[in-house]
Amino acid sequence: MFTCWALLSGQVFAQTVHVAVASNFADTLRLLTKAYPESPPPEFKISAASTGKLFAQIHHGAPFHLFLAADARRPALLVKSGDAVAETLFTYAMGRLVLWRPIATGGTQQALSHHTLTGPIHRLAMANPKTAPYGRAAEETLRALGLWEKLQPKLVRGENIGQTYQFVATGAAEMGFVAWSQILWRIRSGRTPGEERAGQRWIVPSSLHAPLIQQAVLLQAGADNPAARRFLAFLQSPGARELIRAQGYELP
Repeated sequence: MFTCWALLSGQVFAQTVHVAVASNFADTLRLLTKAYPESPPPEFKISAASTGKLFAQIHHGAPFHLFLAADARRPALLVKSGDAVAETLFTYAMGRLVLWRPIATGGTQQALSHHTLTGPIHRLAMANPKTAPYGRAAEETLRALGLWEKLQPKLVRGENIGQTYQFVATGAAEMGFVAWSQILWRIRSGRTPGEERAGQRWIVPSSLHAPLIQQAVLLQAGADNPAARRFLAFLQSPGARELIRAQGYELP
């Protein structure tokens, strides 16, 4: 009886994959789980937050199987601490930072630029640079433009890039630094014309901040989970890479 129960519980465990994912990639990850060809598919349990917050949870024993970070530093630290499997580490995407301002239906469509940041701004949203790589990239951009100190009183910091996007989308901030993938998602959803949903944006030149290299790794909690290993391999397949590219990411 015990042996039978152990085998069954092992099968259930193997068919559940707990994924810790950076907020910017959460929607794309959900698309990938739907496109996953395995039948029957495992049950995916997705936890989205800032990379820094997820890193802290993993380091303190959270039972995630996979970590899809928005940087390369924290997965490497988990490998160094023995919390992740070194040979599974790889770059799954490279992100783009965008300065974005939504416009009302029927509004004028025009591009933003770095000059926009020197004009009148009441609230400028960005993710917390201490925990969110996209927030760190926003800080690096403002420092490169010589505007970091000047704009301090106007900054509204989101816990992660998802919350930062919501600050701008709901009008809590008039503009903000978000992920290009979030804007593409906005363009492709809803009922209003795509360009109106896109709003005004400036894709920040990559020369103004360190590359947003996003790495994935198998965690020690998932080392004996075949379903987690198979899904990680799927993320490196041509079909998955094309889907990731289509969502606004660059590929290594």
